[in-house]
Amino acid sequence: MPAPTRPSPPPLKVDTARVVQIGTALWAVALVVLLVLGDRVDRVWTWTCVAAIVLAGLGLVLMRRQGQR
Repeated sequence: MPAPTRPSPPPLKVDTARVVQIGTALWAVALVVLLVLGDRVDRVWTWTCVAAIVLAGLGLVLMRRQGQR
């Protein structure tokens, strides 16, 4: 016989747009650092930062269209 389980806690209210904006800002900081370092780092990292910023922007647009913002 399975043991009785507790009811699930209510979901947390999180401002997802704010989380995405903070993450985008961190990627932007990383991009600036990589640009300052110049040829001392692999360009893959620079393009990774650019891709993350672009995808976050698209995510914010989609969240706005869906009314989650």
